[in-house]
Amino acid sequence: MSANIAASVCTMCKRKKSFFFRPYSGERLCKKCFSESIEAKVRASIAKYRMFNFHDKIAVAVSGGKDSISLLHILAKMERLHPKASLVAVTVDEGIEGYRDEALAIAAANCRKLRIDHHMVSFKELYNFTLDEIVARAQRKGERELTSCAYCGVLRRRALNITARDVGADKIATAHTLDDEVQTILLNIFRGDVLRLAREKPVTDEVHPRFVRRVKPFCEIPERESALYAYIKKIKFQDAPCPYASEALRNDLRAMLNRMEENHAGTKFTVFKSIERIRPALDEIAKKAPFTECIECGEPASSDLCRACELLRQNS
Repeated sequence: MSANIAASVCTMCKRKKSFFFRPYSGERLCKKCFSESIEAKVRASIAKYRMFNFHDKIAVAVSGGKDSISLLHILAKMERLHPKASLVAVTVDEGIEGYRDEALAIAAANCRKLRIDHHMVSFKELYNFTLDEIVARAQRKGERELTSCAYCGVLRRRALNITARDVGADKIATAHTLDDEVQTILLNIFRGDVLRLAREKPVTDEVHPRFVRRVKPFCEIPERESALYAYIKKIKFQDAPCPYASEALRNDLRAMLNRMEENHAGTKFTVFKSIERIRPALDEIAKKAPFTECIECGEPASSDLCRACELLRQNS
C-alpha cells in the first residue's frame, strides 16, 4: 500500500476512506469511526472523573446550540443502556430578542424527538428582568465594568441550579468543551482569581445541600469536533451567534488559543492536563473558602450576598 493510499484510509477501521484528521493524535477517521470516537471519549471522561452514579437523575443543560444538543443525544443514547438512571433537559430563556426563540424551539424539538422531559425557566420569571432589560438598565446607569456575558453567566448558573433542584436532579450536565475549559482556565489566571480556578473543574464538589453538582462530559472534546459530530449525525441546532458574544474577553482568548493550536497541535490538551495535575493543591485552596447561604435569597454563596443578588441589586 502506497503512502498516499495509506494516508487516506481510516486509522481505526482501516477500510473506509478518512474524511477527518486529528492533528493532536495523528488519527485519520471516517465518519462512522469519528462519531464512535466522540461517544467513546465522552464515556471515558464520565468514567475517569466518576461523573455519574447508576441511579442518578441527570438534568442536561440544553441551550439549543451544537454542544448542548450533541451532549443531549449522546447521553440519551447512553441512558438507554442504564435504565436506573434518568434524563431531563433544562433550558434557560435569558430573554434575548431576535435570538433566543429559535434556540428554545430547537431545544424543545430535540427533546420531543428523544422523548426527554423538557423544563424551561426564564430570567423574567426568576428575576423580573430579561437579559436585554438588565443590559439596557446597566448602560443607562453608565456601568461599564461588567459585560453582558458577565451578567448572563452568573444569572444563568443560578437559574440552572434552581430548576435542576426543583425537578429533583442529582447532577447538572453541561456541554462545556475542551475549548471552554481552557478559555476559563486562562480567564481566571489573567484575572488572578485563584479561587474560581480551583472551583471550576470537570465535576464540582458537594459544597452545599442546595447546590446541584455540575459535571462536564465534553471537557476533553474539542469544540470543532463537537460541531462536526452534530453535522455528521444531522442534529439540528442553532448556529447563529449570541448578539452579546462579541463583548466577551473570552473571544480574544479563543482566537489566541486557536492560533496556538494550529501551530502547536495539542496545546489545549496540555493546558487542561496541566491544571488537572495540580488539582490536589487547588482542592486545598477551595476547602479554605467554604460556601454559606446568601442573606437575601438563601442560595449557596461564597459571601454574605451571592453574586447574583449583588448584580441584581446594582441593576435595580
